[in-house]
Amino acid sequence: MSSNEKSISLREAQKLVLLSQRLLGQKLVGSTKNATLAAIEHLGYVQIDTISVIERAHHHTLYNRNSSYNSNHLQTLVSDKKVFEYWAHAASYLPMIDYRFSLPRKHAIASGKQKHWFKRDEKLMESVRDRIKSEGPLMAKNFDKKGVKHGEWKTAPTKQALENLFMEGELMITERINFHKVYDLTERVLPETVNTNTPTEDEYGRFLIKKFLRANGIGKLSEMTYLLKNIKPLVSKTLKLMVADGEIELINVLDNQYYILPESFELLNKPLPRKKLKILSPFDNLLIQRKRAKEIFEYDYLLECYVPQHKRKHGYFTLPILWDGKLVARMDSKVDRKEKILDIHQLTLEPSLTKTEAFAVAFNKELQSFLKFNNCNGVRLHKTSPINFKNEFERLITSVEL
Repeated sequence: MSSNEKSISLREAQKLVLLSQRLLGQKLVGSTKNATLAAIEHLGYVQIDTISVIERAHHHTLYNRNSSYNSNHLQTLVSDKKVFEYWAHAASYLPMIDYRFSLPRKHAIASGKQKHWFKRDEKLMESVRDRIKSEGPLMAKNFDKKGVKHGEWKTAPTKQALENLFMEGELMITERINFHKVYDLTERVLPETVNTNTPTEDEYGRFLIKKFLRANGIGKLSEMTYLLKNIKPLVSKTLKLMVADGEIELINVLDNQYYILPESFELLNKPLPRKKLKILSPFDNLLIQRKRAKEIFEYDYLLECYVPQHKRKHGYFTLPILWDGKLVARMDSKVDRKEKILDIHQLTLEPSLTKTEAFAVAFNKELQSFLKFNNCNGVRLHKTSPINFKNEFERLITSVEL
């Protein structure tokens, strides 16, 4: 560590990250829909996921940053052309104000410099494009449904053509109907006011760095380029230039070195609402990078829905729980939509959690809101670890149906 580098404690780093993520106590400005848009613009992306054992991940992530969130907000923002679907490190909703920064990936895929997972069939792509041009927005099911093997999945050739055109930027998603994408020509979707100039390499590098650091507080090169292909050399070069110019700084947290925007140090002077509890999505921006979550929050998390049932330790779809400024528990849950009951199959407390009574009170309070978000009227708590916490929770809490 050089003599002019700053150091902060792990606790301070956690505070920086949480306040940058706007998970705790962010005041809403304007309408609730605009608050949702502000959250997306600040985060840079919100990951889309198909799993629906509880409310889907993109809604869940936004609900945790806007307590008045409504699941209609996203489709309205897409219809209003304030938000669009594309790829961040995964399928995501992105702010339209950042549209031009999606172009480098699109151009790379279109030119063949970056591979997409489907092979290009130029003739079929042209046929699909022509149908949409003449008929208007279409879904994959409006085309041939005959599937061909791709990895573990069967995907119709026309669906592959649609996805190739989408990833290259010739098509955009206008809406989703029962979660199925509706495709249209980009030229008919993009607002006239949107900047479509491809950013220079320097602009693109600075965008990726600043966007990440504003939303995440501190970051490493590997985190800023997470699952982004062929971009690490550019970001590495840009980081060095920005440090030299004083636009960003290097700080140390224990044995780890991170980059930070100078203005982010001001967050250390702001209070962190430690009494607030949040039940997070496995795909929440805070912890989508599992290695980062382990280093900063000392929280070892694995989403076990991809693990064979007999090897699962915590459950199929465990939701991380944030409280006291730390990740302190996880719960495996599923909504019984017929009975409108949230089943908590297993609630597991981290060994470091000692204030179990205060946690139980905070958990109950947030659970009431979480039930409404999932359109549930009650909850069934089946099992806890440690086992005796279930009795403690039931003794302290009388307002929840157990």
